[in-house]
Amino acid sequence: MKTLIFRSIAPYLTALVLLFSAFVTLRGHNEPGGGFIGGLLAASAFALYGIAFGVPEARRAMWFHPMSVAGTGLLLSAISGLPSFFRDTPYLTGVWTTAPLFHFDVATIILFDIGVYLVVAGAMTSIALALEDSGEG
Repeated sequence: MKTLIFRSIAPYLTALVLLFSAFVTLRGHNEPGGGFIGGLLAASAFALYGIAFGVPEARRAMWFHPMSVAGTGLLLSAISGLPSFFRDTPYLTGVWTTAPLFHFDVATIILFDIGVYLVVAGAMTSIALALEDSGEG
């Protein structure tokens, strides 16, 4: 479906869905949303862009390979549990601290959610673009 209207609105809709996915991810660990749902929204945005303009253009729009994004997210999620070792608590226990320069509370939970976001967005985008690419033959 590559109509003129769809191709005209797809970049704006992609940007809007990506912005909403960031909002859902940052909304919180204890509220509806989080990294998984945000990652699915981001993957659907890139899938939409791929439907409108083709897989090669969607891959160029991502800047990085989707599996590299997923690997980075997995590394970030694993690293987010390390500060709990210094507090003598179980791995992946949330640790809160105050940012020295800005004086607001920061938690390792948000790092974990961002890591999950990247894992899900990268893996699902890779799958979606692979499925779209196989159908273009």
